Amino acid sequence: MARGFNHKLEQQQAPAFFARGPSAFARLVFFSALSLALIATDSRLQYLNSLRQNLVAILHPLQVVANAPSQLYSATGEYFSTHHRLLNENQQLKQQALKNDIALQRLSTLALENDHLRQLLQANKALVESSVLGEIMHVGRDPFTKKVIVNRGESHQIVAGEAVVDATGVIGQVTRTYPLSSEVTLITDKSLAIPIQVERNGLRAIAFGHGRDNTLDLPYLPANVDIRRGDTLVTSGIDGIYPAGLAVATVSKIEITPDSPFARIICVPTGGVENHRQVLLVSIPHIDLPASSAATPSTHKVKINPTKKPPQQTPEKSQSAPMSNPHAPE
Repeated sequence: MARGFNHKLEQQQAPAFFARGPSAFARLVFFSALSLALIATDSRLQYLNSLRQNLVAILHPLQVVANAPSQLYSATGEYFSTHHRLLNENQQLKQQALKNDIALQRLSTLALENDHLRQLLQANKALVESSVLGEIMHVGRDPFTKKVIVNRGESHQIVAGEAVVDATGVIGQVTRTYPLSSEVTLITDKSLAIPIQVERNGLRAIAFGHGRDNTLDLPYLPANVDIRRGDTLVTSGIDGIYPAGLAVATVSKIEITPDSPFARIICVPTGGVENHRQVLLVSIPHIDLPASSAATPSTHKVKINPTKKPPQQTPEKSQSAPMSNPHAPE
């Protein structure tokens, strides 16, 4: 009797401490299918956007608190580095301003001397031009052309043909104007040509844009042309469009082949063709005539004395008679 009772107690098992549910594999399959279903539904119906935005808004303060130490460390390092850099830049700018002031004093003296010499020699007046500050709004949509749009147009007295420059050199030319904007063709465009002059020896040529990259070509120059690598090219001013002396490009490569009588000269633009947004639109140079020389010949009047009568001609002198032949018979 006791033996059978003990046998029944041995068959009974102790209850599990944790209640066991489905197996781990079954739960993996279920939650994977649920995740895929939610992802597919959200991608089509976009019903979790508001929930996601609310969660991000709620968690934003926690993100700020978590990023505060790193931001404080970076801000402290940036403060000291920026302070040191600004001190160095301030010192350099002061030295540069001093040099520029001396150069401006010499420039004003030379300008006065030049005007005085022109007056003494009665030479032609120098060409003058004005400039308008503009900003590049966007780049042209055609990928095969090099064009930009600036926020100055006909309402700002901008005309087609004006040169566009930045702080370092020429970047293009106004080719089309609109009421409030203008289209500028860059000097690297293959359809634009610009007369240039080598600053070292005064050699004149015409530079063409390469089109495919930001370079210029000097075609049809003989192989023995006096151009060196590193020469600076400036506008010659003989076309009457570009003011003379503006930096255009620098010679970067010269190739001479025995089978060609011409040299292949590649130049890199000096101006920031694709770097800067603020540009200057320089007007076409014109001669500034003074008010005294602008008077027309019709303004010069002859003073006539009304008391003095003009001499009257006799009828004999006023009428023309044929000359008599002395040898004619009477």
